[in-house]
Amino acid sequence: MAMDSNTALTHLAADGADTPMGTRGSQSLADRLFYSLRKDIVEGRMPAGSKISEPELARRFDASRGSLREALMRLESLGLLERKVNVGARVVDLTERGLLELYDVREALEGMACRLAAQNRSEEDLVELRQMLHRHEQQEELQAGTAYFQPEGDFDFHFRIVQASNNDLLIDTLCNRLYYRVRMYRYQLGMASPRAHRAFREHSHIIDAIEAGDGELAEILMRRHIRASRTNIEKKLTNTD
Repeated sequence: MAMDSNTALTHLAADGADTPMGTRGSQSLADRLFYSLRKDIVEGRMPAGSKISEPELARRFDASRGSLREALMRLESLGLLERKVNVGARVVDLTERGLLELYDVREALEGMACRLAAQNRSEEDLVELRQMLHRHEQQEELQAGTAYFQPEGDFDFHFRIVQASNNDLLIDTLCNRLYYRVRMYRYQLGMASPRAHRAFREHSHIIDAIEAGDGELAEILMRRHIRASRTNIEKKLTNTD
């Protein structure tokens, strides 16, 4: 059912909680559409594989076609939408192959990011990583060993490690181009994991290696960590077949 304009604007304002700090007041309508639709795709309210109807979205958000198309182009650049000839735009499908390809890329690039973080991290980076890990440790689900939830952005362990690498190309690739596709899989496949406690310990050991300036060890530990996560999700997918 289509929303009226007031409801649509309220919906967009509520989704602004996921937008960059300090930017909400200066955002264009295209920005707000982008953040709102990105959230809906990642969390599955716009289902994987579903067709995008520009007229329907324009009515839903009381938005101009120009603003909407700008937002959709940005979503396409993140790999959340795809366009096919004679079909139009649709939300990307969640496939086992796509997920495993992401793991392959993440293992290589996040391993590199860890090595660079050990070389380039600042004292502020280390303090923030330790504080983040302490906040994660307080999660009830983690303490119960049922799940390890990674909040978005600066509160996400993997995001912060890549930021600490101080390599702009890695940051753009992992924190922009691939980040929300990874979160889409993670969110919709569920955060529950028998590896919750072990994954947390692995995060702690990776930070120890970065703090010690041991880039080789940090890279090895991150590669093993991502590989173990891949093995876990492959078992989960096999059990649901």
